[in-house]
Amino acid sequence: MVRSFFDKEQYLETDTPLLAPDLIPESCLEVFETQRLWPTGSKKEPKAYWLIPSPEIWMKRLIAVHRQNIYQICKCFRNSESSGHLHSPEFTMLEYYTMNAAYMDSLDITEELFSFLLSEPLPFLDNAIDLMPPFEKISMDEAFIKWAGFSLLEAAETKGGLEKQARRLGLDTMPGLGNAEIYDLIFIHTVEPSLPKQRPVALLDYPAFVPCLAKKSPDKKTVERWELYIKGIELANCFSEETCPEEVRRFFENEKAEKQKNALVQHKVDNDYWKIFGEENAAEDSFPQISGVALGLDRLIMALCGRTTIDSVLPFPI
Repeated sequence: MVRSFFDKEQYLETDTPLLAPDLIPESCLEVFETQRLWPTGSKKEPKAYWLIPSPEIWMKRLIAVHRQNIYQICKCFRNSESSGHLHSPEFTMLEYYTMNAAYMDSLDITEELFSFLLSEPLPFLDNAIDLMPPFEKISMDEAFIKWAGFSLLEAAETKGGLEKQARRLGLDTMPGLGNAEIYDLIFIHTVEPSLPKQRPVALLDYPAFVPCLAKKSPDKKTVERWELYIKGIELANCFSEETCPEEVRRFFENEKAEKQKNALVQHKVDNDYWKIFGEENAAEDSFPQISGVALGLDRLIMALCGRTTIDSVLPFPI
C-alpha cells in the first residue's frame, strides 16, 4: 500500500546500492564496514565499503540530475545499537523527497500517506491508539515549556542556562558538555517520555545549535525540521533540506572532524559531495528546493499491528 500511495502521487521509485564507497558523516551514527576482495591472484588491495545507514547519499545524487519526486524502500544498517525493543542493526527505511517543497509540505504528504493506509479498517489495528491525521503539532520550544518547565531557546541563549535547567531536573551533566549534548539529555529523560501516547505527535522546529542538514528558519534560532512520534516512539524525521553548497561543505567538515575524534568505525567521506548542490551564486545550476522524510517502516508496521517490539514484526529478528 505504501508503494501504491507514492505511485499514485507520481513519485519515481528508486533502487540504490546498499554498499557505498563513502558516506555522509553523521557523528550520532555508527556504521558497518566490509571489504571487497579481488579474485585469487590479484595484486589489488582489498577495497573498503560501508553499509548505508540511509539511502540519502545516493538519492540526492539522483535528484541533482533528474529533479523529480522520488521514494525508496530499502534495508539500512546502523551499528552499536541495542536490538529487540525499538532498534535493529538491519531495518527497513522508507525515504521520500519532494521537489519545490518545505518541511510542512512533507508533513501534509505524510498525513496523506497515513490517511491512505488507514482508508480501510484494519482488523489487527490496536484500537487504543488513533493513527488517523491530523497529527498533533507542537514546536520543540513549546514541548520544553510544557514538559520540562522552561523555554529551550531562552535557556540556550544564556551562558550555562541549559546546564542549570538540567540540574534543576535532577540530571547529571558531566563537565565539558555543550548545549547540543545537554539538550539531548533533557529531551531524552524529560520531554520524550512525556509526549502524548494516544495520537501521533509531530515535534517541529528543532534548535539550530543541533547540527543537521536542515535549512535554518528565518529567525536563525531553529531549523525547519520535524520528527513524528507514535505512542512515544520516534517514527520519522524530516528536513527542509539544506541546498546551499557552502553550508553542506561546512557540515561535512565539522561532522567529519567529530567522527574522526569519536567514531568506533571510521568511514571515508566524499569531500566533493557538496558540489552536487552547484556553485555558490549560480542559480541556473543550483540544486532544487526539496524536503525529505526518512520513516522507519518496521516501526510503522509495529504501530499498525499494536505490537510493542520491533522483533515481533520481523520475520528473522537479529
